[in-house]
Amino acid sequence: MLRPIRNFFRYVPPTEARAVMISVFVGLAMLGIKTLAYLRTGSAAILSDALEGIVNVVASAFAAYSLSTAHRPADREHPYGHGKIEFLSAAFEGGMIVLAALVILAEAALGMWRIRRGAPTVREIDYGLLLILVAMIVHGLLGLYLVRSGKRNNSLTLEADGWHLLADSLTSATVIVALLVVRFTGFAYADPIGALVIGAYITTTGWHLIRRAAAGLMDEQDVADEKLLTDLLDAHVRGDKPPRVCSYHKLRHRHSGRYHWVDFHLMVPAWWDIRRGHEVASSIEYEIEQAIAEGNATAHVEPCKDEFCSSCTEAGAESQPDV
Repeated sequence: MLRPIRNFFRYVPPTEARAVMISVFVGLAMLGIKTLAYLRTGSAAILSDALEGIVNVVASAFAAYSLSTAHRPADREHPYGHGKIEFLSAAFEGGMIVLAALVILAEAALGMWRIRRGAPTVREIDYGLLLILVAMIVHGLLGLYLVRSGKRNNSLTLEADGWHLLADSLTSATVIVALLVVRFTGFAYADPIGALVIGAYITTTGWHLIRRAAAGLMDEQDVADEKLLTDLLDAHVRGDKPPRVCSYHKLRHRHSGRYHWVDFHLMVPAWWDIRRGHEVASSIEYEIEQAIAEGNATAHVEPCKDEFCSSCTEAGAESQPDV
């Protein structure tokens, strides 16, 4: 049984594979607990939490597939790698969350209608409270673990799954508050109102994931990356950091999942030979790749055309040929 799992995750670092598999199995267990709690209590708020539990399981399974694909090496059909599937995974999870939210809102409205018609209110509240409390604690701990693993490994898939579970932990807390209100005040409307709050909250969570995934798929420029790259290149132009170059332009960068792609045009003294220009460009490319951790930088070398460029004199003047 373990061999197929190992083959499935053969390109995935063990820490990430372990994190996503824990997410899948714990999600299944918590879904069972929430379903049992709903069947015993009939609570609309617990049903809303159970519906999101279904989303957790489906999203975690898709996250496992995404990680397996994202880590595959580049090939002829995908020369830039498979990293963008992590954005698809986040978009899928966000869409599932929004869909669950719509169902939850509909169920909350239906619950209010039932109360108005005099239907029985929530039953066996203490039993439901105990089960949802267990689910809240487990999801909170697992969510923190996945968010930290995602940030440590620069994995949007794990991070999105972690934030989803943290949101689920908060929805469970809302369920507990709603049931406590019903338990101690007899205010039956607290149950569907709690479901409405959950539906509204997870809608914003889902939309945030969709927005972030769309930014990655559309190659939106990352503000933090932009500052990192411009500061690094400016140090070689206007600062004292060797090797000195004249200027740069057409700086572009994008994400392919956790992998970064950077390209720019580098202006160097016109009298440099090809070897000198290549060595300087390679040095700066390497510096950028070290700064962005996982990525590739490509510099296109051009001769400086500014007759009054001070860097043409300062940047490696000792290499200028004698005339």
